[in-house]
Amino acid sequence: MDIHEYQAKEILNEYGVKIALGGLAYSPDDAVQRAREIGGRVWAVKAQIHSGARGKAGGIIICKNHDEVANAAEKLLGKRLITHQTGPAGKVCGRLYIEAGTDIAKEMYFCLLVDRTEERIVMIGSAQGGMDIEALALTDPDAITKIYIDPAVGLQDYQAREMAFTLGIQADSMSHAVKTIKGCYRALRDLDANMLEINPLVIAANGDLLALDAKMGFDENALFRQPKISELRDKTQEEPRETAAADRGLSYVGLDGDIGCMINGAGLAMATMDMIKLAGGEPANFLDVGGGASAERTEKAFRLVLADQNVKAMLVNIFAGINRCDWIAEGVVQAVRKIDMKVPLIVRLSGTNVAEGQRIIADSGLPIITAETLAEAAEKAVQARNEVVAREA
Repeated sequence: MDIHEYQAKEILNEYGVKIALGGLAYSPDDAVQRAREIGGRVWAVKAQIHSGARGKAGGIIICKNHDEVANAAEKLLGKRLITHQTGPAGKVCGRLYIEAGTDIAKEMYFCLLVDRTEERIVMIGSAQGGMDIEALALTDPDAITKIYIDPAVGLQDYQAREMAFTLGIQADSMSHAVKTIKGCYRALRDLDANMLEINPLVIAANGDLLALDAKMGFDENALFRQPKISELRDKTQEEPRETAAADRGLSYVGLDGDIGCMINGAGLAMATMDMIKLAGGEPANFLDVGGGASAERTEKAFRLVLADQNVKAMLVNIFAGINRCDWIAEGVVQAVRKIDMKVPLIVRLSGTNVAEGQRIIADSGLPIITAETLAEAAEKAVQARNEVVAREA
């Protein structure tokens, strides 16, 4: 789960990380009022979306008077920002963060991540901060330093000092830098975050070390013990179908293809998508209905898949172990009758009570295409999809 910049900054500030003065705005009038409250002569008007690279997309505007603040707010609110992280669909800006301008002496990059391969926390830093950190990683990887932290021991002072030296921080600011780095680590550890990024981390002209931008991501599996973090969720920034699926206990990921999938088991789902690709098609989604696919749950899954207007055919692939094929078949028949499907449906069942499940589908009188094997099911799904496309053309 991601949160907004202003939310991440509020969290970090509670852990001793300095931030510039700022305030939230939902309208141009709000933005001007926040600028008046902050004071000064320069403000940054920042679009709040769940994506990096907002600056390149025009989502951060520097203003030098209140009229410019109002105009910037008018321009950004409701705007769809497209970055390399959002994809072509982009994300709509519904709120702004008005921040005091900072006289920057030096920009740096700092990040903490959960490295699942190493089973440790990795601390990443570079003396060359700013928007082009991704390009720097490709062109000059030696400019980026990684320090691994054993979670059983925690971040040690010498590691924090090593990172501070890497960032090019001078001796007179060392204690402040160590405090900032350790505060970031505590926030990551205490709140079950799996990513914390400050880009840029800056040294201001007055010597202050400030988090000028902040991004945090959290492990959704741990949200049950982090109620305050759960309340920060902004569902308007998430893919609607994925959010709807999560609210119904389904695992769904939207893709760019046009063959909808409903499968039980993540491994089988991955194999099914591979077979669709091998047969010349493109899956429209990953959907794992899990082991307890009741008729009601099956209907919800159907509606989620068919909510994607790009779907030209739908493939149901079920291997019943804990579940039963006859239960799945009943759910499929009930769902098709209720939804009045307009696209071809291919069903492949295997496992417990498969003969009964196949009989239920055959006796339903519905135009359901059946298959015995996964390869056959994928080929029939691609063929059905191609026939629909040909008719539409």
